[in-house]
Amino acid sequence: MKAICKSKKTTTCMIFLMALFFSLVWILSFDSALAAASGTPESFTGVAKKVIPTVVFIKVEQTIEATGTPFQYNNPFDLFEDDIFRRFFGHRFPQLRPSEKYKQTGLGSGFIISKEGYILTNHHVVGKADKINVTLKDGREFEARVIGTDPKSDVALIQIKGAKNLPVLPMGNSESLEIGEWVMAVGNPFGLSHTLTVGVVSAKGRSSVGITDYEDFIQTDAAINPGNSGGPLINMRGEAVGINSAIFSKSGGYMGIGFAIPINMVKMIKKQLITHGKVDRGYLGVSIQNLSRELVESFGLDKGTEGVLISKVYDDSPAEKYGLKRGDVLIQMDGKPVKDVGHFRNMIAMTMPGTDIDLTVIRKGKQKTVQVKLGNLDEAKMEEPMRNDLMEKIGITVQNLNEDMANQFGYHEVEGVLISGVKPGSPAAFAGLRPGMVILEANREGVQTVSDLVNALKASSISKKVLLLVKGRHGARYVGFTIE
Repeated sequence: MKAICKSKKTTTCMIFLMALFFSLVWILSFDSALAAASGTPESFTGVAKKVIPTVVFIKVEQTIEATGTPFQYNNPFDLFEDDIFRRFFGHRFPQLRPSEKYKQTGLGSGFIISKEGYILTNHHVVGKADKINVTLKDGREFEARVIGTDPKSDVALIQIKGAKNLPVLPMGNSESLEIGEWVMAVGNPFGLSHTLTVGVVSAKGRSSVGITDYEDFIQTDAAINPGNSGGPLINMRGEAVGINSAIFSKSGGYMGIGFAIPINMVKMIKKQLITHGKVDRGYLGVSIQNLSRELVESFGLDKGTEGVLISKVYDDSPAEKYGLKRGDVLIQMDGKPVKDVGHFRNMIAMTMPGTDIDLTVIRKGKQKTVQVKLGNLDEAKMEEPMRNDLMEKIGITVQNLNEDMANQFGYHEVEGVLISGVKPGSPAAFAGLRPGMVILEANREGVQTVSDLVNALKASSISKKVLLLVKGRHGARYVGFTIE
């Protein structure tokens, strides 16, 4: 530095060199930040070193009584029994004698979120387990206990005790995720411990997928396979932004579409599981539907209006008590815009019972605000159990046919309800129904939504007879069968 400054005034030269030095530091810092944001191999390596030790291998055991018939094992960690939405732990077992009991095992993943040994995973991994063993990356093994599980969101919280120096994975903000942002999935696919895969956020806010009751999934193309279930989805800052929960697959393996439960939803559920061991959800007491272009025009709404339409207000519900009406268009809750049916259901469900909320509605062309105190979903008398019982008797799981599913299965310009699962040995299975078919009519009534299907099948609860018009790869046909 002295040599450079020989021919110049010392003060001026030193200022110049200091400015040059700080400029170089700034450029190098900027390059490092840019590398981390863009997901270069160096940034993947750095994040992986911090994250992988926080991910655990989960092995569960459960005692099962055999049915005495050959079957594909109905794993409690499996939400679907088909190749459309194949879950993570399918195994085949030989024919067993009636009343014979055996131990089943399943594998999954989880991640440590506190020094006290709390671990987040999926309900379908540990929800019905008799025994849970957790293995850390450093080889330590512990028996875990269930703090609480929430089947409706597929979130579970377990705990190990006596573990020292536990690595903890920080939880990030899933709301700040951007489509196209790099993410990593960490877990134990096919029992291969602590495997990391990389991809991007393909979509956000996926609902009506048909996996859980309350859905707001992050969709990613990071490879997720059987055994990843319960592991974390990680952003490039080394934070958990989701719990890997499901894959969309026709083969049971990776096909480029995976779903993760957003961590912001998980945070609220985790808090209640620690406090109460279960989740209490808010209850409004309305049936709602999405706004189509025709409905926007029919109700005289401004073009591009977003919200949901109230099609029914239940008796003795908070909605009835506080003055909501059929035909009201809900556009905001507590000042936040309402996007669609799935979004609004989650907003209500993630709000504690007894909370006062402000609902902005459009009624007969005029906007007004209605204040409502939410009830408790567990205490509400609703028609939802009838739908679940009837579908179980028939042996199918169904979902609304959204645009993505229509494109996937080639059902362009088709309106109906997609069959996402068929239970082996059920009336639906014997009648030839298969996952991927679309129900066009039920008992000679056209169906466009799951609600339409439920209403059309009410007569079947009495007659015990079901008549469906279904469409598959080889065209449409009527299918008739009886239920018990």
